[in-house]
Amino acid sequence: MKNIYLDYAATAPCDPEVVKEMEPYFFKKFGNASSLHAYGQEAKKALEDSRQTTAEFLGAKSEEVIFTSGGTESDNNVIFGVAGALESKGNHIITSAIEHHAIIEPCKVLEKKGFKVTYLGVDQDGVVSPDDVKKAITDQTILISIMQANNEIGTIQPISQIGKIAKEKGVCFHTDAVQTVGHIPVNVDDLNVDLLSLSAHKFYGPKGVGALYIRKGTRIGRFLCGGDQEKGRRASTHNISGIVGLAKAIELCAKGMDNETKFLLSLRDKLIKEIPKTIPEVRLNGHPNQRLPNNVNFSIKYIEGESILLSLDMLGIAASTGSACTSSSLEPSHVLLSIGLDHATAHGSLRISMGRWTKESDVNYLLENLPKVVEKLRAMSPLYEKK
Repeated sequence: MKNIYLDYAATAPCDPEVVKEMEPYFFKKFGNASSLHAYGQEAKKALEDSRQTTAEFLGAKSEEVIFTSGGTESDNNVIFGVAGALESKGNHIITSAIEHHAIIEPCKVLEKKGFKVTYLGVDQDGVVSPDDVKKAITDQTILISIMQANNEIGTIQPISQIGKIAKEKGVCFHTDAVQTVGHIPVNVDDLNVDLLSLSAHKFYGPKGVGALYIRKGTRIGRFLCGGDQEKGRRASTHNISGIVGLAKAIELCAKGMDNETKFLLSLRDKLIKEIPKTIPEVRLNGHPNQRLPNNVNFSIKYIEGESILLSLDMLGIAASTGSACTSSSLEPSHVLLSIGLDHATAHGSLRISMGRWTKESDVNYLLENLPKVVEKLRAMSPLYEKK
């Protein structure tokens, strides 16, 4: 049986070159970067070299990058940190209805504490309107957080335009770039952002490490309290091996992103073109062009997405119905509901996400077998019979 992985949006395999780069920091170069002896200084040099590599990729200064445990921590740090630092100035936050739960859940916590949060709607392609952002800003607005690209439907947002509006209004602006870093160009000045989150395991680095860009002068409270690591902005002993892995992964992406993106675009567009030809009553979710190069999301009517996944898994194909962070939930995707899908259609979603080791033969195998899976499941569906 084949083993085909098409769930890169959930996590990507760690590149062997990344693992090789990390290995010495588990056994030989294991020092604490806060220690003054030779072991510690060796670790500190690796830390700062990695910070510089990450900053250069983002078009930032090295002192504007702090390392975290991943995208969730970075996002939480932004929401709680900015709210705490600017509470005396205002209590209003603007975000979108299709953000990752790492943004939405902290916002809900703040709402219980008296903050006001505007959850902007999106159009049928999942795009946030910059005009809607502008209209939502009040004299109490202290933060705008809009993800650069959606993790489920792949839609890329007009972040640069939104950032320009935020800058004109003097409002702090954050983007969750967890799905974009390493896959499309990400430059903090071009995007007009003050804060940006990323996570290594989405671009072939290790799990459990991420970063947060904080533009110089941005007011944000510390999220973890304890030691003075990261110039007092994030306490905790540095995960040097993970940080070195993150930097190596970014370095590899910088070198190979253009060719990789071109190839993945060809596979993505092939899926978008061919799936509707062989499967009736499917809907492409997300913007047809303004989307991640490795993401395809379809809603397939009259059957459950989980049934599709299990059937594909039996054929050796790993895919997803949406965010891996909510895979145990019985509720339909909040993203798909926000773009106008009814509950039944939203439950029939299939996300296919590709990456560095995806081959055209993998896509062909999916295209060969997915119609058979759908036909079999629809034959057992009472909803399809009533059609």
